[in-house]
Amino acid sequence: MSAPSQALTAAEVLALPAVVDVWPTVGRIYGIGRTATYELARADALPVPVIRIGRKCRARRSDLLKSLGIEDSTGVAAPALPTENAPHHTSSH
Repeated sequence: MSAPSQALTAAEVLALPAVVDVWPTVGRIYGIGRTATYELARADALPVPVIRIGRKCRARRSDLLKSLGIEDSTGVAAPALPTENAPHHTSSH
């Protein structure tokens, strides 16, 4: 069994791409080894939803941030709805 390498810092988690591999990334974040990571993914028991693409297991960075209680300060949030900043207001003159 392989032991996870050093856990990721909050800054490293924030710098991750939008979707990451369950192993080694998610395993490292939670401090669990390869075998346990895949067993938990297979049982849908990881703290984040697993996206299965063929035999690959992935997880969203946004789900990781949420599960860790890290606020995404990168400014990569979903864009505001057009109605919030719509320049075409109907006004009575």
